[in-house]
Amino acid sequence: MAPFTVGSLSARHRPAIEQVLQAADVFRDEELAVALELFDEALGPAARASGDYEFVGAFAQAGELAGYACFGPTPGTDGTYDLYWIAVHPAHQGRGAGGALLGEVERRLRDRHGRLVVIETSARDAYETTRRFYGRHGYGMSARLRDFYAPTDDRVIFTKHLVDSPTAALCGANGDE
Repeated sequence: MAPFTVGSLSARHRPAIEQVLQAADVFRDEELAVALELFDEALGPAARASGDYEFVGAFAQAGELAGYACFGPTPGTDGTYDLYWIAVHPAHQGRGAGGALLGEVERRLRDRHGRLVVIETSARDAYETTRRFYGRHGYGMSARLRDFYAPTDDRVIFTKHLVDSPTAALCGANGDE
């Protein structure tokens, strides 16, 4: 049995979210600010009930927040969802917390008849383990935008079909060419 349970988050988890993000030591200050802004928009004291962002957390046996994921529907699409953030505290990496989070996100999306998950990440060396993680969980690289975030920092887009689709059958299991 995995040492993590997955559940919803609330405003009281904000300090733990910030700690996870800072401990990961890969996010730039502006990335940290965006992650916390999304959390505040969804769950903070002045939260809007927009449904744009949903959060789930992975909790260690002692109840400590080991990691979290943020996802939501992609505007203007039919059944496409973005995984905006997934981060696991280094003390819990490699123990199944990330897989538990990703599995829960996919389960929730299948329950909503979600058909496609889109994830974007950086091509920086610090994200190599992240990109391998997505590959191990069935995500294929669908696009790479050169110099997107900064010179020599490409945007890498991964996708995974949650249901069979004609495009997935033609292009490969994940729609990657």
